[in-house]
Parts: sequence; structure tokens; C-alpha cells
Amino acid sequence: MASAPQTLPLFYNALEPLSSETHANFRFNAADAAPFLVNQHAIPVTVDEFVATQPWLPIVFTTGVDSIPIALMGLNEGVNVFVGDDGKLIEDKVYIPAYIRRYPFMLARLRPDAQDLSLCFDPTSDTIGALDEGEALFADGKPTELVQNILGFNEQFEQAGARTANFMTELREMDLLMDGEFTLNMAGNDQPFIYRGFQIVNEEKLNDLRGDQLRKIQKSGLLPLVYAHLFSLTTLPQIFDRQVKLGKAPAPQLVN
Repeated sequence: MASAPQTLPLFYNALEPLSSETHANFRFNAADAAPFLVNQHAIPVTVDEFVATQPWLPIVFTTGVDSIPIALMGLNEGVNVFVGDDGKLIEDKVYIPAYIRRYPFMLARLRPDAQDLSLCFDPTSDTIGALDEGEALFADGKPTELVQNILGFNEQFEQAGARTANFMTELREMDLLMDGEFTLNMAGNDQPFIYRGFQIVNEEKLNDLRGDQLRKIQKSGLLPLVYAHLFSLTTLPQIFDRQVKLGKAPAPQLVN
């Protein structure tokens, strides 16, 4: 059997390629809870999701040369204000990023030199296996419609990931990213809470764009995405208030 990648992405404890032979009797039973989300405050998002994410979650960018967009489900590490201790959603209207919804499946290269991506799953997940309940993954040795839909969703996610990488390249090339800092106040606390350790778009530089640069980001579709990011930052106080109401008021520390 081919070996899975050595470096595993967030949430995944292991990866195994889905096989009609090895997993002929496997079923998938979708869970109504996600315990792996309880202590996770930052989730990767793609540019395809910016508009849907923006009313609910702040979108910021990680630091470093390979920065990516992330949606904040809490402002402090280990705090998710939308998920209870049982892993169930507290607020069922919040947008759930595709990165979460694809779990326990994902497309992956099984070897560094592999040309194609293979549909894999996390075998440690209790939603997939030789279960008594759930939808069959294979019938007569062939993938069921469920598997085809899962594959299609993951293919769309990979395509969105490629568009996101291009978006980030454009932001860096135009030098539009800057170190971010948010200052939030809590009633009864004399000292404000200051958050750093992320990047945001520099509005001053954005507003100063002229000529070819401005036309480029308008034609490429980058401008609406940038504004969706900037508008999303208005939800930061709401996330902060949720933490306070849940008794998870932060200590004055950096967001990592």
C-alpha cells in the first residue's frame, strides 16, 4: 500500500487512501458533532469562501512567506466560541469553512513524486469504517454516489486552494500585507487586550493604488475579495463579546 504524506494537515491524525478492495464494506456515518474543533480557534479558508465567511468570522492572514487566509472562530488559542465542549455548534447559523466540512476526507499526493491526488481519509475518525450504520462507500466494487460527491467536493476545494494561492501571491507582489494589531476593551478591565501575530491588508496602500495596478486588481477579481476581508474585521468585537459571555475572557496575550 502506498504511504501517506509525512506531514499531516490540521485535524488529521493519519491518512489512508480509500480503496474499493481494502474498504469494500466501509460505511460513512456523518457526525452531528466535531470534537476536534473544540479547542481550535483558527481555520484555513479559501477565497471562494470570503463572501460567505465575512458576516460571521474575521478573516486574517498568517505570518511568514507562505501566509494563508484563516477564519477566526475565537481570538485566543484554544478557544472556539461557536462550538460547545461536546463538539456541537452553539450557533447553527455560522458559516462552517469547507476545510472543516471535508474532514475526514481529503485529496493528497501519496508520494512526493506522485502526479495525481488520491482520495484519502483519516482512519482514526469514528465516522468511517466497517460500521453497522451509515451510507455505503462501495457497491459491487465501485464507488457509490456518496463517494463521487465527496470526491467532487474535495476536487472543488483543491481548485479553490489554487485560486487562493494565486490571490496570496498577488497580495505579496503588490506589497499590500502588513502586520495587524487589534485593541479590544472589556467592561471592568482597565487594560485593553491587544492581539498581534497575524497580517491584514494595508488599507492605506490599497487606497493609494493607481493606474495599471488598480486596473489589474479590478480585472482579476482581487478587489472584492480584499474588501470582503476588510469588512470581516468588523466582526472582531462580536467574537470577543462571545468569549466574555462564555466565561472565556482572554488574558492579554498574542493570537498565534
